[in-house]
Amino acid sequence: LAGNLCAFVLFVSPIPTFRRIIRNQSTEQFSGLPYIYSLLNCLICLWYGMPFISPNIILVATVNSIGAVFQFIYIAIFIAYADKSKKLKMSVLLVLVFALFAGIAFVSLRFLDSHTRQLFIGYLSVFSLISMFASPLFIINLVVKTRSVEYMPFFLSLATFLMSLSFFAYGMLKGDGFISASLLMQVPNGIGTILGVVQLALYYHYSSKYDDSSREPLLAYA
Repeated sequence: LAGNLCAFVLFVSPIPTFRRIIRNQSTEQFSGLPYIYSLLNCLICLWYGMPFISPNIILVATVNSIGAVFQFIYIAIFIAYADKSKKLKMSVLLVLVFALFAGIAFVSLRFLDSHTRQLFIGYLSVFSLISMFASPLFIINLVVKTRSVEYMPFFLSLATFLMSLSFFAYGMLKGDGFISASLLMQVPNGIGTILGVVQLALYYHYSSKYDDSSREPLLAYA
């Protein structure tokens, strides 16, 4: 439940960014790629949490179903207000995400037994989580270069840390190697937790130096 709550906070964190996009009728220089990565991750993790893939971890399925809806809405808004080149690129990527997910679902159900299916989807969820959690690396690099936390929303960083930590603990309690940070499968939520700590530390370090009078337009991920 704590993981679901933190994930929900994480999913609604981009709302101020999209309010700005709607208000300005433009995506400006924002990147839509993080939302593509997040949508793919939510779909794969949703599939992994289904009872016929991994019994008794329905919370994983519920939180990622909500996340998939949010990411799809964000992408739809981004496409609606993007310029022609971005609109085409994002539309193609959106189709590819759904095509890839459909292929994964078909292969896992048609050709794999229950145990192999769980391993297959589990490894894919690991890689998709890594890609999603790696997205803030750009922000971390930008914060260090600009010595400003303008580009790193506090609640997004806090929600990332709390969600990763919650599902880390949930995975350990459930004995599920793909969600927990046990053994070889410690990578996904371990990376999310570490990056969350780094972002919060940077926020604490640079927030006192940030001056609203020096605001510049946000460039990428929010």
